[in-house]
Amino acid sequence: MSNSGASTEPADAGVVVVRGNAAGFAQEIVAGGHHLTADEPASMGGTESGPSPYELLLAALGACTSMTVALYARRREWPLEEVSVRMRHAKIHAEDCADCETKEGMLDRVESEIELTGNLSEEQRAKLLEIAKKCPVRRTLTSEIDVRTKLA
Repeated sequence: MSNSGASTEPADAGVVVVRGNAAGFAQEIVAGGHHLTADEPASMGGTESGPSPYELLLAALGACTSMTVALYARRREWPLEEVSVRMRHAKIHAEDCADCETKEGMLDRVESEIELTGNLSEEQRAKLLEIAKKCPVRRTLTSEIDVRTKLA
C-alpha cells in the first residue's frame, strides 16, 4: 500500500488501523504488532490477497469460540485435546427463520460447527457446547452495538 504520510501503526493498545488504496479492495490491517491483509474475491472485483471482511468476522468469532471452550476445559482439567470451529455466513430471507425476531427482508445467518477432540463424556461435550455460545465476541455480535464513525 502506498503511504500518504498517515501512520499505519495503532496509536493506542486495542486500536486496529485499516487502510487501503481507493483504486481497489485490498486493505492493510495493523493490530498491535500484527499485519494482515483483507480483500474481496476476484468475482467481486478484488484480487484475493486476503480474507474478505466477512471471513475475518467469522475468523474472529471462531477464534473466540475455540479459545473460550479450551479455557473452560483447561480450568476443569477435562481431557480436551483440540477444538475445531467451522464457520459459514449467509444472507437468508427473514421469513425462513422461525426463531428470529425479524420477519421481513433479509438477515444474516452464521452457522458454526464445533468439533471437540479428546476423551470427553457426553455431559462434558454438552457443557462445552453451552460454553461456546457464551464467548465474548458472540455476546458482542448478539447484543446492541453502538458503532460511531467520524472523519479524522
